[in-house]
Amino acid sequence: MSSFPTGVSVVTTLDTDGRPRGMTCSSLSSVSLDPPVLSVCLTVTSRTLSALRAHGFFGVNLLGVRASGVARLFADSSLSHFEHVPWQPVGSGEVPRLGGDTVAFAACRVAETKAVGDHVVVFGEVVGTDSTDGTPLLYGRRQFTAWPEPAPKPT
Repeated sequence: MSSFPTGVSVVTTLDTDGRPRGMTCSSLSSVSLDPPVLSVCLTVTSRTLSALRAHGFFGVNLLGVRASGVARLFADSSLSHFEHVPWQPVGSGEVPRLGGDTVAFAACRVAETKAVGDHVVVFGEVVGTDSTDGTPLLYGRRQFTAWPEPAPKPT
């Protein structure tokens, strides 16, 4: 699947002590428009997944082109991620929204989870969103790149 380019997000939530948790996620999909539902796939051993299930809410931070360092930071499970990035709690679930180069954000309420192999698919009903005109970060073939500029329209 490394040949299939995808957007890059950081899934965030709060643990039972109110501490922020998060991880880089490239398995993100829009599932439904009415009601708006997203899915994210998280490894079964993830502390973020455990916290997300207990909290019942999560955020999806779609990263911009200048945020490859944030993507790498949250891909490392051994670090204290939130000590290194600006963030603020938002929405009814007070999920962490990352500052900096985040081009879109969706706050979600956990609607359902489904274990599949070594991952859990989490379905989240979207309860709030915001976005900017920033350029999204892409990942494929083990490298980060920018969303391409639109091709010129034929004259």
